[in-house]
Amino acid sequence: MDADAMQALTDLWTRLDLPPEALAQVALSGAEPALPSSFAIGTAAQASIAAVALAAAEFHRLRGGPAQSVRVAMRDAAIEFRSERYLRLGEGPLPDLWDPIAGLYRCAGGWLRVHTNFRHHRDGLVRLLGTADTREAVAAELARRDALAVEREAAEAGLVVAALRDLAEWDASAPGQAVAAEPLVAVERIGDAPPRLPGLGARPLSGIRVLELTRIIAGPVAGRLLAAHGAAVLHITAPHLPQVEPLVMDTGRGKRSAFLDLRRPGEARRFRDLATQADVVLQSYRPGGLDDLGLGAAALARLRPGLIHASLSAYGFTGPWAGRRGFDSLVQAASGLNRAEAAAARSTEPKALPAQALDHAGGTLLALGILVALLRRARQGGTWQVRVSLARTALWLRSLPRLPQGFAAPDPRFEEVADRIETVESRFGRLALVRHAARLSATPAAWATPPMPLGSDAPVWWG
Repeated sequence: MDADAMQALTDLWTRLDLPPEALAQVALSGAEPALPSSFAIGTAAQASIAAVALAAAEFHRLRGGPAQSVRVAMRDAAIEFRSERYLRLGEGPLPDLWDPIAGLYRCAGGWLRVHTNFRHHRDGLVRLLGTADTREAVAAELARRDALAVEREAAEAGLVVAALRDLAEWDASAPGQAVAAEPLVAVERIGDAPPRLPGLGARPLSGIRVLELTRIIAGPVAGRLLAAHGAAVLHITAPHLPQVEPLVMDTGRGKRSAFLDLRRPGEARRFRDLATQADVVLQSYRPGGLDDLGLGAAALARLRPGLIHASLSAYGFTGPWAGRRGFDSLVQAASGLNRAEAAAARSTEPKALPAQALDHAGGTLLALGILVALLRRARQGGTWQVRVSLARTALWLRSLPRLPQGFAAPDPRFEEVADRIETVESRFGRLALVRHAARLSATPAAWATPPMPLGSDAPVWWG
C-alpha cells in the first residue's frame, strides 16, 4: 500500500467528520508515479475514488446493508482520471476534443492559454482581438499583447482565457488567497428538514434521485459516480447549449437525459416539479447562472426542504474571481501548475498535466461531498449545500508529496490499458469506455444503461 495515498484518503475522510473506523475496510494497492508528472495524480485519483466508494458503502450500511470492503488500485484510478482519452467509437481513433484555436500562446508579456471549444467563446475571442478566425492570426495578434491585459479584457467580455502564473504569483494574488481560505469540500447546512433515510435497496444509492445540470468533465464525472452506485441521475440540458459529444459519451453511463430550456417559464416549472421530488441537484454552470433564473440553491431549498444542492465552480465561491468562467486547462495555467510542471521537467515552455486532473478530482470530490450530505441528512436532517472548485482542488493536488522522478513513468497508451476497457453498445454505436476503479465486495459499481444522446428521454422520474 502506498503510505502517501492512504494518508491522503485519511485526511479527506477525517476532515469531513466521517467515521475513522471505516477506513479499516479499504485496501489500496500500487505506487507512484502512475502518470508522467511531478504531481501525485495517481495518489489524488486513488484517494478520492476510494473515498467516494467508501462513503457509498457507509450509506448502504446505514440503510441496513452489510459492511463491505473497498479496493482501489492506483493504476486503475489514474486511468479513470483520463477516461476521455481512452474513449473509442467503433473502430475509429480517439475523437478530437479540442478546437484548433484552443491552447497555449506566447505573448509579448508572458503566456496565455485560451479555451475555445464552444463556438461562442471562439467567436468572442476573435472579435476581442480583432483578427481572422485562424490559429495563425490569433497567435500573431497575441504575440503583440500582454497576457495579463488580454486575460482581464477577456474576463470582462465573459470569455475563457488565463494568463500563466507561477505558484508564488497565484498564492499572492487576491483570487489565490480567497481560494486558499475555502474548504476543499464545503458541506453546509442551509435549512431545516426532518431526517430522511430511505429503506434498504440493492445498491448504495438505490432510490436516490439526482437532477444534473452539467457539461464537459467535472460535473458529469460527479453524476457518473453517483449513477455507478445506483442513483437515478436525470441529466437536464437544452438544445441551444453547446456540448462536446465525445464527453457526453464518456460521462453519460447510467444516466437519462432530457431537454428543458429553463429560460422558458413552462419548462422552468417542469424543472421545479422535478426538483420537488429530487434528493440532489448537481450543477456546474457559471456561478450565479441558475440564480438569475430563480433556480439557485436558496430558491430550491425553499421549494424542497431536505434537498442537497451541489455546485462546482472554476475559481471558488469567494473573492474577485468567484463569478469567473473557467475550465481545468485554464485553472492549471492561472494557478501555477503549468509553470511548476515545466520547471520539474526542465522545459522552457509551460507544461500541462498528463490528465484533466482538476476536472476528475473536482468531480470526484463533489460526489464525495454529496454522499457526506446524504449521510448527514439521514442522521441529522436538514437541507444541505455542497461546493467544490477546481482552483481549490489544485491546491489539494499541490499539497500531496511531489514526485522528483515522476516523469520516468510511461504515458499509458490505449493498447496498454485494454484490461481496464469495456465495450458497450449504445445509440451512438459501439463504445470502448474505461471501467470504474473502485471494487466494492457486496455492491459492485455498475452502470445500468449505456450513454444516451442528449434529450433522449422525457423529463420525468422513473422507478
